[in-house]
Amino acid sequence: MTQKPDRFLSLDVFRGMTICFMIIVNTPGSGAAPFAPLEHASWFGFTPTDLVFPSFLFAVGNAMSFTSSKFAQMSTGSVLGKIFKRAFIIFLLGYLMYWFPFFDRIDGVWTFRPFSGTRVMGVLQRIALCYMFASLIVYFVKSKRAVIIISILLLVGYQVLLLLFGDPAAPYGMLTNAGTYLDKFILGDGHLYHGERVAFDPEGILSTLPAIVNVICGYFVGKFIQEKGKSYESIAKLLLVGCLFLFIALAWNMNFPIGKKLWTSPFTLLTVGLDMVIISSLIYVVEVLKWNALNWTSFFTTVGKNPLAIYILSEILIIAFWMVPVGKVSFFDWINHSVYQTIAPGAIGSLLFAISYMLICWMVGKILDNRKIYIRV
Repeated sequence: MTQKPDRFLSLDVFRGMTICFMIIVNTPGSGAAPFAPLEHASWFGFTPTDLVFPSFLFAVGNAMSFTSSKFAQMSTGSVLGKIFKRAFIIFLLGYLMYWFPFFDRIDGVWTFRPFSGTRVMGVLQRIALCYMFASLIVYFVKSKRAVIIISILLLVGYQVLLLLFGDPAAPYGMLTNAGTYLDKFILGDGHLYHGERVAFDPEGILSTLPAIVNVICGYFVGKFIQEKGKSYESIAKLLLVGCLFLFIALAWNMNFPIGKKLWTSPFTLLTVGLDMVIISSLIYVVEVLKWNALNWTSFFTTVGKNPLAIYILSEILIIAFWMVPVGKVSFFDWINHSVYQTIAPGAIGSLLFAISYMLICWMVGKILDNRKIYIRV
């Protein structure tokens, strides 16, 4: 399998950069707190890490723009079957990934991890849902203007729902917003994320609504790049629209605070705006100026060719690091305390482990690429 000639290298680099940075921020070393920019904002606010997941969704939309021409040649039944099948597989993979390794070791005895304690929603699950709804919208709603209106309704409607059905005293609170109420009602506490030490899921059901817009925007940007090419005019337009989104996001932030964990509507606009600025910059550097000293783009495209597989590998392998014992501690803690925190104590050691781990995943991607193995769902 070879890369299609109509693909833009800049988009593939963007996707690869997103995956690499996602692995780095998801797997910091133990023994020290990571650098602040490599952690999510505690609630409201924004850090570079908060941009990673929205960029993944944006890249999903980019990829959709290249498959839309195929959908035009297929029957509606075939298109729906393809969309639903792909969404189901991605959702199932995400769910099984959180359930893995399916057993817990309690007092030295391995016991089966019950379904009642498994998280239902998550990163891949949100990707699946956003992909599905965004695909259905752009397929059935042929008018670009109508899709834009739907996107605006999703963003504004999300804030309205939070205000109407959340706690009037704290509609945007972690445990008092309408999304948390809905997740607890439909899924129950046991199936939610507990990383905040309470039952709250940052990839909940209701907050999926504004995240759909990240995919839709990625789709339109991908279509625009294909239609307008890599001219200075198209780069300028992307930059201007991106800056407009940033302005609207910052203005809206005064009424509806930017926050990744609640996935607020201005957060969607902020991340889309930043992604458009990054994409336009990559087009200028990679496609126009053709700056590719030492073939640096291939480092990112290696990962970008198998994004889903590399991401799942990064999540599964780190669990294995935690499971393998070395004396009285896990291999994960042992290698961090014995190697990385010894060489570079503190946040630098944590970052070095994260980069090393990303490179391990990259090497797997390189092996797959060399053997022309590209795992698609």
